Amino acid sequence: MFSVYEILRDNWLLLLVGQYPSGPLGGIAATLILSVLGIVLAFPLSVLLALARLSPWRLLRWPATVLVYVVRGVPLLMVILWVYFLVPILIGRDVSGFTTMLCTLVIYEGAYLSEVVRAGIQSLPKGQGEAARALGHSHLGTMWFVILPQALYNMLPSMLSQFISTIKETTLGYVINVQELTFAANQINNQLLTKPFQVFFILALTYYVVCFSLTQLAQWLERRIAHKRLGAAPVKPVDDGAAPAPSTPVISPVPPAPRVATLP
Repeated sequence: MFSVYEILRDNWLLLLVGQYPSGPLGGIAATLILSVLGIVLAFPLSVLLALARLSPWRLLRWPATVLVYVVRGVPLLMVILWVYFLVPILIGRDVSGFTTMLCTLVIYEGAYLSEVVRAGIQSLPKGQGEAARALGHSHLGTMWFVILPQALYNMLPSMLSQFISTIKETTLGYVINVQELTFAANQINNQLLTKPFQVFFILALTYYVVCFSLTQLAQWLERRIAHKRLGAAPVKPVDDGAAPAPSTPVISPVPPAPRVATLP
């Protein structure tokens, strides 16, 4: 345990920001920036894919369905390699590992988030869409003004959970030299050579603390949304000490019949 403390004391800055400012930004700072940018840029793509999959027009629904199934059906590492070799061909110049990983996360998380958005839309009562169409809204107007605002609010916990998954998925960036947290831990391990268990224990503990904190935030957000959905609990009447009213009326006893005198 003391060696873990020594590694943290000597290399905390490398784990935090990488080689910055003498080199590129790395460590946990690069991991969080990459995750935030990936989920933010993937969100508009996910909404478009979800709307396309729910569209009544086949020319939109079929290509979106194929894209979502293909991306969700292959490992993330395969998508990273596709983007790593395909993007330089498309734009005609080399790109950094950070840009490659960001493009990969946008595509990958866009496909996964689109299913979250689609499920959120389909979970709403159908009567709301029918009422909007009866008021004169088009299909797109109904989705944009009536359905999406409610669905996106209900999907906030799921989207935060997907962000947590994105943080863990950035660990594969080290294969294309993205200087995130795992890359920084690997650098420390290459320097020490004799303490791999301690180094990767620190790495696992760091990921656990970050992801557990965000998981607690997601659970709190889910409880808050559920509370707003259900509304405030009914207020119980205050007991003022008075005797409770009888549930059944009290029947007075029947008086005995008078005695009749008999003749001798």
